[in-house]
Amino acid sequence: MTGQPLWTLKLDRSEVDELAGRADPEAPLAGVRFAIKDNIDLAGHPTTAACPALAAKPAGASATAVRLLLEAGAVPVGKTNLDQFATGLVGTRSPYGACHSVASPAHVSGGSSSGSAVAVASGAVPLALATDTAGSGRVPAAFNGIVGVKPTRGLVSNAGVLPAVADLDCVTTLTRTVAAARTAFAALVRTDPQDPRSRPTPPRPPAGVAARMRVVAVPDGDLDLDPPHEEAWRAALDRLRGVAAHVVTVDIGPFLDAGRLLYEGPWLAARYAAIGRYLEPDGPHLDPTVRRIVMRGRDITGPDVFAGFERLAVLRAQTEPVWADVDALMLPTTPGHPRLADVAADPVGVNARVGTFTTFANLLDLCAVAVPAGERADGLPFGVQFVAPAFADAPLLDLAASWCGEPAAPPPNPPGTALLAVAGAHLSGLPLNHELVSAGGRLAFRARTAPGYRLYRLSGPGVPRPGLVRTGDGPAEGIAVEVWQVPHQAVGGLLDTVPAPLGLGRIELDDGTPVTGFLAAEHGVRDATDVTSAGGWRAALNQPPG
Repeated sequence: MTGQPLWTLKLDRSEVDELAGRADPEAPLAGVRFAIKDNIDLAGHPTTAACPALAAKPAGASATAVRLLLEAGAVPVGKTNLDQFATGLVGTRSPYGACHSVASPAHVSGGSSSGSAVAVASGAVPLALATDTAGSGRVPAAFNGIVGVKPTRGLVSNAGVLPAVADLDCVTTLTRTVAAARTAFAALVRTDPQDPRSRPTPPRPPAGVAARMRVVAVPDGDLDLDPPHEEAWRAALDRLRGVAAHVVTVDIGPFLDAGRLLYEGPWLAARYAAIGRYLEPDGPHLDPTVRRIVMRGRDITGPDVFAGFERLAVLRAQTEPVWADVDALMLPTTPGHPRLADVAADPVGVNARVGTFTTFANLLDLCAVAVPAGERADGLPFGVQFVAPAFADAPLLDLAASWCGEPAAPPPNPPGTALLAVAGAHLSGLPLNHELVSAGGRLAFRARTAPGYRLYRLSGPGVPRPGLVRTGDGPAEGIAVEVWQVPHQAVGGLLDTVPAPLGLGRIELDDGTPVTGFLAAEHGVRDATDVTSAGGWRAALNQPPG
């Protein structure tokens, strides 16, 4: 790592020792050294955002994220290099010099959190703060074989962070293990009145967020990956089948279309509003590519902005159905791993391609974790990311831990609750789901039944209902169900709302686990329509009756 321009500032040993001496030895991060991306304030030191012109003014106070790590016992050792003003995904756009991957001096480190990623991957520190607006934490994590956590927007305060796109910015972490990321995440998640975009963790997760992630989606088509990436991606897909209970395919086109809005749409105006004042007059202290990109935001009009918001709303509506039946989406973090020479030849085009699979996450209010996925045939690190809806951070970290072979104990079944399998109108987002939620239930996990069950569309007035029957001749892949944790006293009340021929019985799940669930009497489905071929009630609702 000799010669890598990781740091814009290294703290004196005396200051590090003083800060270490103040740390509570019983704190969760006691003595852990950490690096700070240099767009995040550290009291008494300048925040340059890789612009030397900003190096003269020290920050009056530390960013909230830095303060929380200090309170948790962690010790800062310096500020790290980045793509200037956090604008870039390659790690080469800095007057302080270009970083490279720890695996190859010819290949980019990824950005914008280049120095933070290389500091962790090289062993300089076990923890680094980064930011991720378009993938700036996840991309360098992938290019350096480490873990990058991009939390739900607003869970970690942005107070004391020089903004790039304030509505989308996230303070993130880079670590070598998911366990270390989990400890840091617990320390950082706090509501903060100093950040107008701060959001509290809900007392209960949204209805469709499962406590345990078992169903993972992957793209259903070609991803146009570089050949070494394609080979590594195929290996990752094989590996996923040993981690997830079920792997399904989805169309990611609307996700990618949303991601393109970040640099091709009106969000460049937000970036210009945040940092445009630093870009005039031009000079050697400014990266020419960063300046050229951001200055385009000056010419975006008000109607352009609202047209962009409308387009995003349409695309968000197109992506939301994906989350009805899956817990997380696995994607390659990038389509390839460019060389520094590739970026020099086409700085904008190469950067845009690197962000293909990362730029949509914050626009669509998703959380994500980038994890190592082995090496390509040429020895370069390969990484994947797991993406999930807002506030799914905790179970997403569990999924990432399982992927990495780290312990991830299943969430306990709280005392006084029972597991209840539902296959129809009580599914997340369907008309009777509110009965489970109002009774204090939460989605435990998605599953399928064991082989031998059939699903019928029952006739009758009111909300359409299915009948799940174990006939013995149902499909080998089972029928899609959700398993909810429901207070014991609520189960009887739910039964009172269910008309004949439905009742409670024992349902065997795909892993052999028996749970209580809603079943139909076999005689009650003689005149019903068999919709087993749909594979689940949600899909059956999209089929015409008859």
